Amino acid sequence: MSPTRTVKTGPPMQDLCAIVMAAGQGTRMHSDLVKVLHPLNGLPMISHVLEMCRRLGVKRTLGVIGYQAERVRDALGVLPVEFVVQAEQRGTAHAVLQAEGALQGFEGNVLVLSGDVPLLSDALVERLVTTHIKTRAHATLVTTRLASPHGYGRILRDPRGAFRAIVEEVEATPAQRRVTEINAGIYCFRAPRLFAALHRVKPSAVKKELYLPEVLPILRKAGGRIATVLAEDPREALGINTRAELAEAAAVLRRRVVDRLMAAGVTCLDPASVHVSSLASVGRDTTLYPNVQIEGRTCIGGGCTVHAGSRIRDSRLGNRVTVLDGCVIVESEIADDCAIGPYAHLRPGSHLKRKVKVGNFVEVKKSVIGEGSKVPHLTYVGDATLGERVNVGAGTITCNYDGFAKHRTIIEDEAFIGSNSSLVAPVKIGRGAIVAAGSAITQEVPPDAVAFGRAMQANKEGRAAEIRRTRGKK
Repeated sequence: MSPTRTVKTGPPMQDLCAIVMAAGQGTRMHSDLVKVLHPLNGLPMISHVLEMCRRLGVKRTLGVIGYQAERVRDALGVLPVEFVVQAEQRGTAHAVLQAEGALQGFEGNVLVLSGDVPLLSDALVERLVTTHIKTRAHATLVTTRLASPHGYGRILRDPRGAFRAIVEEVEATPAQRRVTEINAGIYCFRAPRLFAALHRVKPSAVKKELYLPEVLPILRKAGGRIATVLAEDPREALGINTRAELAEAAAVLRRRVVDRLMAAGVTCLDPASVHVSSLASVGRDTTLYPNVQIEGRTCIGGGCTVHAGSRIRDSRLGNRVTVLDGCVIVESEIADDCAIGPYAHLRPGSHLKRKVKVGNFVEVKKSVIGEGSKVPHLTYVGDATLGERVNVGAGTITCNYDGFAKHRTIIEDEAFIGSNSSLVAPVKIGRGAIVAAGSAITQEVPPDAVAFGRAMQANKEGRAAEIRRTRGKK
């Protein structure tokens, strides 16, 4: 159901590996959760980087993990990534060096990325790799320009514009601090030269850590060419360190997804308020009203309409489905031409077949509703199987839980369930049967039978006037 693409053009990736740094805690997030696992548009932050590597066809992707390593493994285990552990976090050069053993004998190129740079685009990385290969560089890095580059290492160039060095802000002269081009921390290296240079990096004077940019002067001194690629949009290259930056990145990702959908034929009536997961897909001629949330790996077909305030997560909708206002749909499957809501709740395991109507204030859980059946309003259907062309009246509930276990209700084709009925499971309503309104059904109803499960009505004539007189004296 993922809308992500596989790159078919661009630089050759079969001789390219990636190292993604994800060992740090991220203290500025002020969180008990390691930074790279913070959710961003339906995925852990680092997953956006790993998914990009997958789309590009990178040969192997290695994640360098440390803080909450097991938690990171568990969260990312479904992705094509190998893990290496940086048990002691001693800087970015030290982190990359942990991958040396896993890449022993690899003679190709290696991308070095950070797990906290989720806005990085496929196009920018393709351009990075292409430039690296064409220029025969030993290292190629991404740079960008910031109006306020405070805190970043500045890019220094020679009179011809070629890369000369990176100077950190604390060591920069006043003139160098006025430089607006900064190092984005995204690299492509020739693998053997990278690891040879990493062993020569010396600890910093202040923190005694090993920093990856220090390999560049080592490679340059050895006669290697250092190339650069400019990221025109600085948001692509900047990392996330705070909750505010996380929110800004989420807004960028949401807009990217919505723009992609609209370009493919989806109508978003208020693009700024529509939230669609990066893993979701939406078919052409579908209309999304304001304040709609499409989460997880949801797949919505063509010609659908999702009205304001509805939330759909990890579900599949067929074609021409109408979801009215305020619905919640989770882990459910809805076939073509269904109508849902307003204010309906489809809980996990709900399966609606063609042309089903589930109306306002209806809750469905772990149930199958057959083709053409209607549950128009104010009803609970749980642990049930409904056949075709069944009609369920208002106020009906399937009593599926006896305090110890859940039990199923079966309603066969063309049965009619009157309003305000209680179907006490386990129970079966036969084909074409009618359950009278207000019934409590505890036994099987045979096909074509009419079931009355209610007490005999008794009328006490004149009693109403007596009650009113009595109450009126108080």
